Amino acid sequence: MTANVSYSELSFVPELTFSKVVTYIKMKSNNTGQKHVSKGVHYYKEAYVHAFSAICTDIVLGYCDDMPYTKTMYPNLLDNKNREAVETGPEYVLLSVLHTLLKGECTPDLRMLGCSIIAPRCEMNKILKPCRSSCEMLKKNCMHAFETIEMAWPYFLDCDRFFVGEEEGCYDPLESLRVEPEVKYVGNMHGNEVMGRELLIYLAQYLCSEYLLGNQRIQTLINTTRIHLLTSMNPDGYDVAASEIGDTDEQEDAEAPRYNERTSGRANGQNIDLNRNFPDLTSIVYQRRRNKGFRTDHIPIPDSYWFGKVAPETYAVMKWIRSIPFVLSASLHGGDLVVSYPYDFSRHPEEEKMFSPTPDEQVFKLLAKSYADQHPVMPDQSHDRCGGEFANTNGIVNGALWYSFAGGMSDFNYLHTNCFEITVELGCDKFPGESELYTGWQENKEALLTYMETVHRGIKGIVRDESGKAIKGARISVRGIRHDVTTAEDGDYWRILPSGVHIITASAEGYSKVMKKIHLPSRLMKAGRVDFILKSVVEEPDLFVSIPQDTYDRFDPYNKFDEYGRSGSREPEEETQEKPWWWSYFAFLGNNQPTWLLRRN
Repeated sequence: MTANVSYSELSFVPELTFSKVVTYIKMKSNNTGQKHVSKGVHYYKEAYVHAFSAICTDIVLGYCDDMPYTKTMYPNLLDNKNREAVETGPEYVLLSVLHTLLKGECTPDLRMLGCSIIAPRCEMNKILKPCRSSCEMLKKNCMHAFETIEMAWPYFLDCDRFFVGEEEGCYDPLESLRVEPEVKYVGNMHGNEVMGRELLIYLAQYLCSEYLLGNQRIQTLINTTRIHLLTSMNPDGYDVAASEIGDTDEQEDAEAPRYNERTSGRANGQNIDLNRNFPDLTSIVYQRRRNKGFRTDHIPIPDSYWFGKVAPETYAVMKWIRSIPFVLSASLHGGDLVVSYPYDFSRHPEEEKMFSPTPDEQVFKLLAKSYADQHPVMPDQSHDRCGGEFANTNGIVNGALWYSFAGGMSDFNYLHTNCFEITVELGCDKFPGESELYTGWQENKEALLTYMETVHRGIKGIVRDESGKAIKGARISVRGIRHDVTTAEDGDYWRILPSGVHIITASAEGYSKVMKKIHLPSRLMKAGRVDFILKSVVEEPDLFVSIPQDTYDRFDPYNKFDEYGRSGSREPEEETQEKPWWWSYFAFLGNNQPTWLLRRN
């Protein structure tokens, strides 16, 4: 008989030569007769030539054309010999209908994970396997979606069988999907300003319920944006304000001290005003503004700051801000009805009300207006109302022009990180009654949603080197704006920009600069994709001005900045078994239908 050996066994024999093929066939054969062995050799010679002439080829699969790589190889990880075999297989058909079957949940993640198996990444004529951790995380998050429609987890997404660990040189097939902008809302920074605290609770409930109800706008927002809600930055101050206003309501003695909403509970438990407790980096900008090449981004925290009194709330929020590459933020306050934006500290120390714009004045005005314009009262032209003094400016104001103060959180966000933060004053009553909370939610709901959506105004992208490796800490510069953003751990960046023509430059130490000219249309609904590939260079000394490293880390010791068989391996399902509603999607496949998707009771 001929050699009892399969093609797949041969394809994994290390350092295989044709003579070894012959030896291998003899070893596997039950009949060592030369005649039969010769037939086996002839048959497997063809397989050997095919296996060792396989090279990387372009991905020509419509449902896998957005993978973070462009080359694949056949046979793939499912032993499909060519593109035609893939396109007529049940695995590819499943990927084409997953979005419909799961009503958009976990897609395109599942499709791209499947594509990493049927169109695996190929480099230097070698197949690379995707990471097991990516598969396990997605299965954990998406298994419920399959259970909802009574579908089994696809066999070719078996995390133990087709995926490997990082130590084996795997890659993350979902890397491109992780480029999502980080947005945060911070409420109750001043403990006696409570509307923001309640609005964020309303917002969390609304986002969750509307997502589950199929609200397309909310699903798009959540699926494309990482949203962080800090409902109360100052819980101690809130407790003080809440207890005092409760005592006031119960007082019978008219001469007893009354609750003062301007001061009671404003500070934290240490009597520190948290919005004056951040490092004053704005003064450093003003001191250096006449120096050639001075920057207004990623300014280090001065050593002297740590010798002052740093509130634990301030410290915790700074760690949070530094650990996540936030793009957009808003701090919710009370006491007036207006949106203010940096700088909050006047450029002249003796002027308490002086227009003090950042290099991103246009961007900040765009952000402030995106909130104010969606509020039913803020942009109102009436002066006879809360916030009436800002009627002529449509409900927005430069912070330092309103009133100047140092050590604010918004200035710190802008000058120390990539994050753009505005301050929203929600009303003249700092501690409104319970009956007014829902009205406040109704007035601010659209503004809160619209503001988060503005994070997608501008450009986004990934900076890599020539080998495809992400470059962390690369600078993204915009001509005419002396304020850069830097790339995160995976080389991704987001840069909020107004519409128009911009010259964008990407640069990193040890690499050449790359410049691109872009045009952002005024009605662009999502960030334009602008990727960069930087070439390694040997630089002359002092030609690259690196962003100075601050001493924050030195003071922060905690900143450590089911098994499924393969297709055909199962016993045939009983003909009498009732098929689920989605089975009709695979009816045309005939005998090649994916019985492995049927759940066994």
